[in-house]
Amino acid sequence: MRIIETRRLLAATACLLLSAIPAFAVDHDRPAGEPYALAGRKLLFTTWIHVRPGEFTWLTKEGQNAFASDEKVGPFDAGFHSDDQPYGIRLEAEPAQRVGPIVSGGRPWSVMGVWAGSLIHDEGRFRLWGGCQDENRKRYACYLESDDCKTWREPNLGQIEFNGRRDNNLVAVNFYGTVFKDPIAPPEERYKALWHGDYEPKRFEEYKKHRPWSVLALESDPGRVHSVRAAVSPDGIRWTPLDDPVTVEPSDTHIVCYYDQSLKKYVLYTRNYMLAPRADGAPNSERRRSGFLTRRSIGRAESVHFREFPLSTIALEPGNDMPPTDTYYTNCRTCAPGAPDHHFMFPAIYHQATDTTRIALFTSYDGKTWSRAPGSPVLETTTFGQWDGGCVFAVPEMVELADGTWALPYTGFVYPHKYPRGAWKYAVGLAVWPKGRLIGIVADEKGEFATAAVIAPGTKLHINAVSARAGSILIEAAGLDGKPIAGRSFAEAVPVIGDHHWTQVKWKDHDDLGVEAGQPIEFRIRMDKAKLYGLEFE
Repeated sequence: MRIIETRRLLAATACLLLSAIPAFAVDHDRPAGEPYALAGRKLLFTTWIHVRPGEFTWLTKEGQNAFASDEKVGPFDAGFHSDDQPYGIRLEAEPAQRVGPIVSGGRPWSVMGVWAGSLIHDEGRFRLWGGCQDENRKRYACYLESDDCKTWREPNLGQIEFNGRRDNNLVAVNFYGTVFKDPIAPPEERYKALWHGDYEPKRFEEYKKHRPWSVLALESDPGRVHSVRAAVSPDGIRWTPLDDPVTVEPSDTHIVCYYDQSLKKYVLYTRNYMLAPRADGAPNSERRRSGFLTRRSIGRAESVHFREFPLSTIALEPGNDMPPTDTYYTNCRTCAPGAPDHHFMFPAIYHQATDTTRIALFTSYDGKTWSRAPGSPVLETTTFGQWDGGCVFAVPEMVELADGTWALPYTGFVYPHKYPRGAWKYAVGLAVWPKGRLIGIVADEKGEFATAAVIAPGTKLHINAVSARAGSILIEAAGLDGKPIAGRSFAEAVPVIGDHHWTQVKWKDHDDLGVEAGQPIEFRIRMDKAKLYGLEFE
């Protein structure tokens, strides 16, 4: 029990009201509540889901719960009881630093540059799938590798003949979307790729007899059938395209897919549209001299089968707080390295009024409910004339480099998006956050909060945090009953002061948590002029 003064109450209330707190999407098929299970070993603070909201209760002068009693009390003779009420804290994202270009082309098949499609860290190396164009603007898919995400090599794949030779890094299947590694697929389909492409009208006639399809897939460009195409591969090099699309709907931009271990489903992110139904019997008038009616948005679909997805529904659309000319162009869904249950989205906001882009940050605890992070956008189109001064588009995956830096690939264009494309130049860069400090909890002065209980994946704790010279962080470990674990109270905590990148948390007489792996544990954290980005179990 703790009595706090009115000014602290007001500060806490203001802090919570100003924060974007996503609604809790309860899974009605499973029991809800603590303790939570972590998908990895990290407890990151990217949303409020792991921070206890506390409870508001007025007390009588005797310290009893006034709400549950019939006692009459006035406005000045009652106290306030806070049960792990957070105060003095807020979430804040950090802006990205730029690195690049790391890949810029210059081969006969990449005279205009190289654009990024997907980056993954796989079996000790970084693997990048992208695209390029020759002097005639013919498009190719290409593949590169690196040991450090800085120096890149172009493996000789021998798949595509260019100017009479096959010694190049071009991929036979011409895709421009995402590549991901499927953890549950048989070896011959371990890698999967998706992209937007046309579907043969004759094959579509049979398809639509037994599969759902979008009317927009036919109306967007009469004579074409827009669809999401896919291919599978045993190694990410040799690809076999699937005969039929995974869904028939328009999505002419970067498409993202992954397998969600928690949902036990494949999750697909597409382009969707903020567009209402047309009046019955009215002709199609989407394309007019005054321009488009649609606002580009982000769609989402999930399926237990990779080859068949339902039509996507809108997961994110331009909000009322955005200018009427802004849209979400690409989605770039990814996750925190080593923490697949901490979901990120880096959509490119396309400013149609100026033909520029900026990269926003949204976070989610389940990949369904998204909230814009305070501090977003995290990457801006830089000064015109630089290699990425026209527009920028981020793509997955976010990876962790050897020094702990988090890196997200993006394509930078010299010219704006709608500039005449014969003059296009583009290259691949990295948006980086040193020490993995992308988003965290900030206390400008004194602040405090308690976490929800989680199942401890380990017996020791490490912290990624930074404090001012006059600041500190104290951590108390407690059991599921909320009582401090013996020897791990605030009074025995060793203060965390300064810059700590996964430094072990200790108490005066202990360097472990006092619970076995697999047992529930929660933390109370006191911060003073500090930023906390995450906790990691060992």
